[in-house]
Amino acid sequence: MLALAWPGTEATPAMFKVAFATDDRVSVNQHFGAAAGFAIYALDAERGRLVQAVEFADATEAAPGAESAYACPDPRADSGSTAVDHAVDRGEIPEAANRRNEGRLDEKIRALAGCAAVYCLAVGASAVRQLLAEGIQPIRLADETAIELIVRQLCAAIRSGGVAWIDRLTQRPADAARFERMAAEGWQE
Repeated sequence: MLALAWPGTEATPAMFKVAFATDDRVSVNQHFGAAAGFAIYALDAERGRLVQAVEFADATEAAPGAESAYACPDPRADSGSTAVDHAVDRGEIPEAANRRNEGRLDEKIRALAGCAAVYCLAVGASAVRQLLAEGIQPIRLADETAIELIVRQLCAAIRSGGVAWIDRLTQRPADAARFERMAAEGWQE
């Protein structure tokens, strides 16, 4: 693992850090378990700043087919199984490749120490459990998305609220009077 941090002369936002699974530091375009690297941003209500880039030297050494199978939950599976589990059972992916990918999770999760969340295109059940146990909220995106766009959205959510995991981090109290205001506005059909 190679981790680069920028000391910079500009003040670093202090609210929290968020990681993005990426191979180009421009967009979220990687599965968590097979990520070539992470771009880690420090965020506050006004801005986000890239503070660290983490790259994994062995990200391209997975067995053929392992990355795409590992990225897909198997709709026929029980809640704890993934497509890769079934591919291993069918002999499509060697067991050693599966163990190697699972072993890489520890390294990837350690690299995210201090992060509040990680954005990725897909994440397996095992990784979700481990991330949550470390206090890191995994966020799965449906499509490749520019990191800059997500950072702007996160800064707005820090300012305004409305995103549950951010509200928990900022300990924003629930709006108890919300329902009373809605009732006072009335209902029009």
